[in-house]
Amino acid sequence: MASIYPLLANRAMLKLLLAVNILGTIYGYYWYGYQLKVTPPIFIPFVPDSPTASLFFVFVLIAFLLGKNWPLMEALAMVTLLKYGVWAVVMNILVYVVSGNLDWIGFMLMGSHLAMAIQGLLYSPFYRIKLWHLSIAAVWVLHNEIIDYVFLMMPNYSSLDLYINEIGYFTFWLSIASITVAYYFSLRPGRFVLPLKSAD
Repeated sequence: MASIYPLLANRAMLKLLLAVNILGTIYGYYWYGYQLKVTPPIFIPFVPDSPTASLFFVFVLIAFLLGKNWPLMEALAMVTLLKYGVWAVVMNILVYVVSGNLDWIGFMLMGSHLAMAIQGLLYSPFYRIKLWHLSIAAVWVLHNEIIDYVFLMMPNYSSLDLYINEIGYFTFWLSIASITVAYYFSLRPGRFVLPLKSAD
């Protein structure tokens, strides 16, 4: 597995990923456009979950290309990419199970969100996250649960409306799992670490 890291650290790869994530972020905010139009302004920062996660990772990649670490962005990116990447895959699978159908956009969303989750984990050896960075990321995602499932500002999957309580419960534990995984890969003693200079 370690043999993949010279490729990931290559500047051309970082620039390619940066371009892909910028385009994905722009498309993500566009996809949320209809929902943002009917969202009260106070909730807008917390509604477009996936594009905001990829936006965090855009800042991580920019920092890498500058030879720096922005650990708060790394923590936010890692936790949110994992959480919302897995969440979108599971929700689209549930749409298929409940309705018996999933259009090409659903399959595209599954593939792109799975890639989001994977990229956040793959770059973890380069992160320099401290406990307070991860704590802020934890507050961010758990606060988001309140916005989504108390104030009902979650993404709209109309075919799953009957299961909103179960989805909220699943999402809470997915947040806990994402925080735990982020700790394991970015903070635990003896974790696999690579120097940032490998990205030069």
